[in-house]
Amino acid sequence: MPDANPINITHIDHVVIRVDDLESMTAWYRDVLGCKLERGPGDVGLAQLRAGSSLIDLVDAHGPLGKQAGEPPNHDAPNMDHVCFQVDPWDTEAVKAQLRRHDVKLGEVANRYGAFGMGPSIYAKDPEGNTVELKGFGRHNG
Repeated sequence: MPDANPINITHIDHVVIRVDDLESMTAWYRDVLGCKLERGPGDVGLAQLRAGSSLIDLVDAHGPLGKQAGEPPNHDAPNMDHVCFQVDPWDTEAVKAQLRRHDVKLGEVANRYGAFGMGPSIYAKDPEGNTVELKGFGRHNG
């Protein structure tokens, strides 16, 4: 039997997204999803937003840090498939209303599997085409 793995991951600490427009992306994650700007953006072009116990780092693709990773992202080639954020408490109608209030194109609410089992979730796109999944606990109510 192999030795126990000394690495015990308990949650996602942060996600880093390279962005073309740091100001509009910071505003979207702050105003639409309710994340709090914790640090930045500063001279290096890094905005760190608090998302529950995790961070979303937005890196300006045109700044010192962002240039290290190559060309800026675009709507045809976003940086990731999607990132999922747990929402608690979950209120389907309130989540949909918030997204619609900000003219966010949203997908269908469906029960999907995640780190805490099955639960309601909805997909949306941020201003640069990255897919964001918002997920609740338990079964959805609509």
